[in-house]
Amino acid sequence: MDDSVDIRRSVPADEGALAHLYPDAFPGEDLLPLVRALLREEAGVLSLVAVKDGAVVGHILFTQGTVDPAGERVALLGPLAVATRVQRQGIGGALIRAGLQDLAQMGARSVLVLGDPAYYGRFGFVADHGVEPPYPLPKEWREAWRSIDLDDEPGKAQGTLALPPTWMQPALWQP
Repeated sequence: MDDSVDIRRSVPADEGALAHLYPDAFPGEDLLPLVRALLREEAGVLSLVAVKDGAVVGHILFTQGTVDPAGERVALLGPLAVATRVQRQGIGGALIRAGLQDLAQMGARSVLVLGDPAYYGRFGFVADHGVEPPYPLPKEWREAWRSIDLDDEPGKAQGTLALPPTWMQPALWQP
């Protein structure tokens, strides 16, 4: 990654930049309502931005949750966006690694993601069949449900992912 990129926690003043970043990174999807709702959550959301030459060029959100019935502390990664002009320069990876480090320090046991297995596999995410998402996934998405352990405790979490209400919309879990 380019050394001129800084990763930091987002601040309210970044919202204007995010309103431009997400349509650029995902021209066929409207992720801004989800992003804005998550940023309004009072607790449990880790929001990081990548800044290059004074401009926000990347953003990632992690939402803390639990795996029930045991109540194990975990987080859900998503969404992750990088401006098209700086993609394939390691910015997304830097955001992921910074978030994983912060979450480990915050006591999360693992991080889950619904995303491209090839991309997230590069960071250590593996298929997860022990934690069920809040809503059933289409069969073709099942291998995209992945996780990474953040601690050395034996045994993987087993159960159903519980998240804040923002994520509890069936449409977010379907094509």
